[in-house]
Amino acid sequence: MAKIIPFKAVRPTRDKVTLVASRSYQSYTQAELEARMDYNPFSFLHIVNPGYKYHKDIKGKDRYTLVKNRYLEFKEDGIFIQDEKPSYYIYKIVNRDGLTFSGIIAAAGTEDYQTDVIKKHEDTIEYRENIFKDYLKTVGFNAEPVLLTYPDNKIVANIISEIQKERSEYEFTTTYRDTHYLWKLDDKDSIRTISLEFEKMKTIYIADGHHRSASSVLLAEQLKSENKKHTGNEPYNYFMSFLIPESELKIHEFNRLVKDLNGLSKETFLIKLDAIFRIENRGNQLYEPSKKHHFSMYLDGDFYSLFLRKNNDAFKTALDALDTQILYKKVLEPILGISDLRNDTRIAYSHGKNDMATIKSKVDSGEFAVGFGLVAITVKELKAIADEGLTMPPKSTYIEPKLRSGVTIYEF
Repeated sequence: MAKIIPFKAVRPTRDKVTLVASRSYQSYTQAELEARMDYNPFSFLHIVNPGYKYHKDIKGKDRYTLVKNRYLEFKEDGIFIQDEKPSYYIYKIVNRDGLTFSGIIAAAGTEDYQTDVIKKHEDTIEYRENIFKDYLKTVGFNAEPVLLTYPDNKIVANIISEIQKERSEYEFTTTYRDTHYLWKLDDKDSIRTISLEFEKMKTIYIADGHHRSASSVLLAEQLKSENKKHTGNEPYNYFMSFLIPESELKIHEFNRLVKDLNGLSKETFLIKLDAIFRIENRGNQLYEPSKKHHFSMYLDGDFYSLFLRKNNDAFKTALDALDTQILYKKVLEPILGISDLRNDTRIAYSHGKNDMATIKSKVDSGEFAVGFGLVAITVKELKAIADEGLTMPPKSTYIEPKLRSGVTIYEF
C-alpha cells in the first residue's frame, strides 16, 4: 500500500514562476550559471548558489546555511507563497518533441521506501547520501521532486483529465521549448479518491532521484531518533515526488564511449568480439540498433552491427538479460579492462537524445577509440530489475520528464 499524501506547497507567485524555475544547478556550465544569475534576480539558482552574492565559492555547512538564508529571503520578499490547504498538484509537461507527461506532485512516505513498497533499480553512493542528508537537515525543504512511476490507473487518470480542463495555475515555456502547466487540487473528495487508489497499489517505482529519496530516508531516521515525541506523521517522514503513470515514462538509452582498446589492435579486438557477436561492417552507414541484444559500434571510421550470439544468451536473472549489463560483462570488463563503470576515466556516456552521429564525431576527433550504441531499456525491464532486488549498471537510463527546481517546495 503506497501512502501518497497532499501537502501545503511553497511556490512562486503566478507572475514570477517562469523567472524562478530552473534546471538542476548541476546541469549548467559555470558561464551559464553566471549569465542567468547576472540578469535574473528571481532565479532559484540564487538560492542554491548563495556564494554568488559574495563572489565566492562557498561549500559545506556554510553553504547549506546560506541556502536556507536565501530561501527565507525569497519568502520574506513575497516571491514565494505557501498554500493554505494541503493539496495535490497536477503537473503537465509538453516537451519540444511533442511528448506529454501528466502526473501528480505529492509527498511519498520514507517508510514505503524502507519496506520496498517504493522500489529502486539503481545503487546509491553512501557518502553522497550523507552529504545530501546533511544539506536537507539544514535547509529544511525539497525543491526538486523524486520521479516515481505507478501502474496506469483509470480513476486517477480521469481526475487528472478533468482538472486539466480548467485554467492552470501556471503555464510557462522554458528556453528548452518545453511548456509546463500546474493545477492545484485541494478538493477533499478528489484527494481522498486519489489517496485510496494509491493505497491499493502494492508497488511503485523510482524512475529518477535515487540519491534524493535515499537521503530523505536517512534524514527521517535521524530526526526520528532525535524526536522523543515522534508519531510518524511529521513532515520529515515524507519526501516530495512527481508521480506519473508507467505509460508516460520515457526512457532513453545511454551509449558508451571508450578512450582506447586496452592495448589491442583493431584486428585483435574484432576477433575477440566475434566470439560473442555476429558482426557486420556497415561502412559509413550510420547504424543504430533496433532491438534487444543488438548493438551498434563505431570504430576507426566504420559502423558495425553486433548481434549477440545465441550461445551467449543463457540468462538467469533480469539483470543478466539487460543490454547494459551484457556489454559490461562481455566486452567492457573482460576485453577493454573497464571494471569500475562509475570511476574509470577511460569510459564516458552519451544519452540517447544524442544519436550515433554524436558518437561518430567524438571518435573521429580522436578523443575516443570506440563507441557503442544500445537500445533503450523498457519500463518492464526496469520493474523486473527492481522486483528482483537487483540494480542496473551506472548510466543505464536517461529518463524523462525532467522537472524544474523551485516550482513546488516541500518543507519539513
